[in-house]
Amino acid sequence: MFTYDKSEHFIENQHFINFRLLNTKQNIHFLFNLIKLNIMSKKFSNTTADYLQWQEMLNLIRKLYNDEKYKMSLFISIGSFWGLRVTDILKLRWEDIKNVSELSIIENKTGKTRLIRVNQQLQKHILDCHQKINPSNPKSHIFLSQKGGVYTIQRINTILKEIKTKYKLNIKNFSSHTLRKTFGRQVFNVSGENSEMALIKLMEIFNHSSMNITKRYLGLKEEEIKETYDLLTF
Repeated sequence: MFTYDKSEHFIENQHFINFRLLNTKQNIHFLFNLIKLNIMSKKFSNTTADYLQWQEMLNLIRKLYNDEKYKMSLFISIGSFWGLRVTDILKLRWEDIKNVSELSIIENKTGKTRLIRVNQQLQKHILDCHQKINPSNPKSHIFLSQKGGVYTIQRINTILKEIKTKYKLNIKNFSSHTLRKTFGRQVFNVSGENSEMALIKLMEIFNHSSMNITKRYLGLKEEEIKETYDLLTF
């Protein structure tokens, strides 16, 4: 919700206004903005990113690499293995991720420092992509366009939509946010009887204020939570 100035008799967080105190022009302007906000809300609610099944994500990384789409193969792998926001992925440089077992980043949105461990399989993929891309400057950004500038978020999402179509991905909405959700779902799926602890960790990583928000974010249903307890044996 939006908060209007009190002089307009708009009560915070409620769609209420004293139309008797406003003239016709103000009424029309207010209603137009309200309708516009509702339309935008529906637009974005219908384009919520989904997550990829882990094996489908791994297959996609390999296919992109084999098709010489090295940067997007690396982009998707980093996003899915580290669960970073797209803004934090795009600011990465080769010196940040090459030949390191851990890296520390300051998240663009929260300003918080996050420590990430790089597993050996991903490190090998990073080195393979680095060799193929062969950047001239080790301190340059990784995800540079042909024009030499860092990709924009809009351009990344356009490319991902093209990838979804070309590789016939089993997903409705494929965007940069998909990778972050893919990371979260896989962490939860492999946690087994430790699912509650996994959710606590994910809540902290995603900077959510409650576990319920994390559950909704990951698209988890109550039945899926309950099924976790069925994994236990006596």
